Amino acid sequence: MMKRGYKRLFYFLSSPLLKANGFFHRCFRAPRRGCIKVQLGPGKRNYLKGWINVDANMFTGKCDVWADLDNPLPFPDSTVDAIYSHHVIEHLENPAFHFREIYRVLKPGGIFRIGGPNGDAALQKFMEQDSGWFPEFPDNRKSLGGRLENFVCCRGEHLTILTYSFLEEIALQAGFREIRQCRPKTETFHRDFIDEAVLALEWESTPECPHTLLVEGQKPS
Repeated sequence: MMKRGYKRLFYFLSSPLLKANGFFHRCFRAPRRGCIKVQLGPGKRNYLKGWINVDANMFTGKCDVWADLDNPLPFPDSTVDAIYSHHVIEHLENPAFHFREIYRVLKPGGIFRIGGPNGDAALQKFMEQDSGWFPEFPDNRKSLGGRLENFVCCRGEHLTILTYSFLEEIALQAGFREIRQCRPKTETFHRDFIDEAVLALEWESTPECPHTLLVEGQKPS
């Protein structure tokens, strides 16, 4: 995992280029017709064929559009059918702004599926004193409190704790309806967009109490 200081330096130096490239793509290159599906933050291994993959990492990752997801999304209003992201939103400075941007770019009836570290499950397992539920990443912590901090904060990489009620609140405030929680890898309410190729990205070792919180919602028609 890249050190936080190196990431800050990268974003400081590249921020003007990221903003300019996102603006240029939104105005001149983004498709406006047809079925448009967008994945935010594919990283190194989760590139989805048939989707437009957007990421700030163009060096070690793989993406179609180079843009910082803390900025406005690089798509015009009401042009995208589906948006998917997996373990991305917890790294963003303003999740509420991000949801408003997703709402802006989705067509009426468009859907999102967003996942990140499951704060509800982490707090449940902490109260149950179940230290074995917590993964030994990024640091091999022995104490229960240390493992909770490890999962929630991830050496400062995670900027917020994700719970269903929090994601539901900011999604509703953005204008979405039909906000529903899904089980990773197996469950979706939008099979026309979230197919097996998408679900295959969602590896989960404890399906009875998932480490990933997944939420879907829809922009009103």
